[in-house]
Amino acid sequence: MTAGASAAGVARPAHERAEVLGHKRVGRYHHLTLRAPEVAGAHRPGTFVAVSVGTADGPGGEPQAGALLARRALWILRARPSAYGATVELLVRERRSGTRWLAGLAPGAAVSLTGPLGRPFALPREPVTCTVVAHEEGVAAVQGLAERLKERGCAVHMVLGADDEAGLFGAHDLRRVTRTLQVATTDGSVGLRGRLADLLGAVVEQQRPDVVYAAGPDGLLRTAATVAEQRGAWSQVALMPAMPCGTGHCHGCLVPVVGEDAVSRVVRACVDGPVVRGDRVRWTALGGGS
Repeated sequence: MTAGASAAGVARPAHERAEVLGHKRVGRYHHLTLRAPEVAGAHRPGTFVAVSVGTADGPGGEPQAGALLARRALWILRARPSAYGATVELLVRERRSGTRWLAGLAPGAAVSLTGPLGRPFALPREPVTCTVVAHEEGVAAVQGLAERLKERGCAVHMVLGADDEAGLFGAHDLRRVTRTLQVATTDGSVGLRGRLADLLGAVVEQQRPDVVYAAGPDGLLRTAATVAEQRGAWSQVALMPAMPCGTGHCHGCLVPVVGEDAVSRVVRACVDGPVVRGDRVRWTALGGGS
């Protein structure tokens, strides 16, 4: 690894019945705060939780067996102490029945989750210049990362992208921990007009980072890895495939990579990632276009 990066180990997960302490709507997202001290205590930026979802409560507050859907993998936006016990914050965007169920949770509701899961971002051992890139809900994977990088004395440049203003999240908090914050929306409603993947090359050339971190759709991650390599920088990307089990058993989140031994293989995003080196992903096989 370049830039003196230290690889973090796999988090030790816990299964926890969490209580919803807060729920607020921000743009097109639902921001949930859950009391989950065991999960919060082991969280590192880039890890996620697998949340059990359903449509009805059974004994003990668990979703009834007949109502269970596949678990939903969600980035841990932030973990922090509170007077009610350590909490985790999740960012939920309604897409299908599972996320609609989560979006309907009110304070006081109980939800079962397992985490933290996955491999987190590796942090530089020395203060370096970092560009952190996120599209829409990908910001949940990197907001805590930006805070940790600042604590280590890194110069942090943040680039946020979304389709429109409603897709942006966290800009206010990120301004406090980053040296610069640039925003791009596809419709031009906020910041630069255009797709983040199309604008990223010029941004990275200007910022000249030692490390590029990125979270978002495959096309953006491929672009981030490519522009980093062109600059001689190291990149880490947080993949966002569907991860139905979150624990590696279902093999539903396979990612084609090239190992340190130069041999092509597939890995499971939920346990071998979701954070991986950008130059190790076989993007053509994954299907991540620019």
